[in-house]
Amino acid sequence: MRKKLSIVGAGNVGAAAAHWAASQQLADVVLVDIAPLEGKTKGKALDLMEATPVLGLDVRLTGTSDFADSANSDVVVITAGIARKPGMSRDDLIGTNARIVKEVTEKVVAHSPECILIYVTNPLDAMVYLGYKVSGFPKQRVIGQAGVLDTARYRAFIAMEAGVSVKDIQAMVLGGHGDDMVPLTRHTSIGGLPLTEFLSRARLMQSWNGPGSAAAKL
Repeated sequence: MRKKLSIVGAGNVGAAAAHWAASQQLADVVLVDIAPLEGKTKGKALDLMEATPVLGLDVRLTGTSDFADSANSDVVVITAGIARKPGMSRDDLIGTNARIVKEVTEKVVAHSPECILIYVTNPLDAMVYLGYKVSGFPKQRVIGQAGVLDTARYRAFIAMEAGVSVKDIQAMVLGGHGDDMVPLTRHTSIGGLPLTEFLSRARLMQSWNGPGSAAAKL
C-alpha cells in the first residue's frame, strides 16, 4: 500500500514541505487548507504533480479543503496558523494559533486516528503540548520540528559567516523554539577546530543578539 503524507496549511512552509516530500518520494502528498484558499491549494499541488514526470517521480499530489481527502494518512504535518508580524515574538501568536491547532488536530484525528503528528505552528512547544492533549495520542506520535530546525539554521549561519561548508560544522542548539534557545558555542566546531578559530566571540555575540541578525531570526 502507498504511504500517505498530509500537510495542513498550504502556505510557504506547507508548500515547501510538499515539494521536498515529493522530491524524495516519501509518500503521496495531500495539501489541505481552508475553503477560501482551495483554488490556490489545488494549484500548488498541480504544479508539483506536473513536474513529477520530468523528474521521474512516482508520487501523487492532491490539493483540497476537505479533511476527508487526508483520511488514513501515515503522517500529518500541521503548519496551519498565523505568521509573526514585525515586532512580534512567537509567544504573541499563542491565542489565535491555539484555536486553529485545536480545530485542525480534532479533524485530523477523526480522519487519521493512527497517524503520526508533526507540528510546525508557532509557538512550537505550546502547540505540540496542545496537540498531545487534544489528540490523546501517545507521546511517541506527537512531534515538534524545532530542534533539528534550530540547529540547522545555526549551522547555516556559521557557514555563511565563516565561508565554510555546512558539512564541516558540528553544532547544537538547546532549549525551546523561541527567544530562550541556547547555541552551544563552546561545543561548536568547524572541521574539528573550535568555532572561535574562525569567528571572534565578539562577532558571535553581536550576531546572536543584534537586531535583524541571522541568529535572532531562528
